[in-house]
Amino acid sequence: MSGRLRDHTVEQNWSAYTEDEHAIWRLLFERQQKLLKRRACREYLEGLQELGVAAHGIPDFGRLSDILDRATGWRIAAVPGLVPDDVFFAFLARRQFPSTCFIRRRDQLDYLQEPDVFHDIYGHVPMLMNPVFADYMQAYGEGGLKALRLGHLDQLARLYWYTVEFGLIATPEGRRIYGSGILSSAGESVYCLDDPHPHRLRFDLRRVMRTRYHIDRYQETYFVIDDFEQLFDATRPDFAPIYREVAPLPDVEPDATIAGDVECDSHPPARRKKEGPRESTARV
Repeated sequence: MSGRLRDHTVEQNWSAYTEDEHAIWRLLFERQQKLLKRRACREYLEGLQELGVAAHGIPDFGRLSDILDRATGWRIAAVPGLVPDDVFFAFLARRQFPSTCFIRRRDQLDYLQEPDVFHDIYGHVPMLMNPVFADYMQAYGEGGLKALRLGHLDQLARLYWYTVEFGLIATPEGRRIYGSGILSSAGESVYCLDDPHPHRLRFDLRRVMRTRYHIDRYQETYFVIDDFEQLFDATRPDFAPIYREVAPLPDVEPDATIAGDVECDSHPPARRKKEGPRESTARV
């Protein structure tokens, strides 16, 4: 780990968690488990089970890292809170997921502005057990460092928001959740799939890069991928010409629709034929 990354890490100090903090984890965990059984995507539920993340209390990062490392080469880096953009991207590029250690208070069960350990571990980490998604996250980190150099962080941040945080996937069983911001939210877990208000649009990279988002309320637009290969394929091209194409176009408001939008039904189209092995890196 580089010196700059090391400067932004802390010890989790698992033994210092109080019984009440473990009890808050249990409350959040049990509530989400009831909601997500038929709402979360299969890959997430399998990752949660393989990690052994359970209701008994806040997990130990060291144990989870050992499991993750064996599965996809990722580890968890404990951080004190939100880290600078370049540090965040550098962690991801090195297949290290930066997770906060604190857990929300009881009066914050339904909304917390900054990520806590429940959001980071319960919401994000199970998806890192999926090899395709794990590679996507590394590619995103590498792309983030490049976006900073090119001055196009806003466009790339929207991709993260509408996929990693608030993404939906079409499956034979219907639309399912894979975004961590939804998976760790009781209210949005229901709203995103059941409420008639939000738009649920087929994923389009350029459209995503133009779309603003809310940080303090439920989303008014969700983008739906067909499968995780589609998500990874989106990171294959060099984003520099895409940034130049998108930059002069007007932003799209979170609740707006534009020409070319395609509303997603509950089921995916026919699966695309895979053409040879998937490369392990992309060039965002």
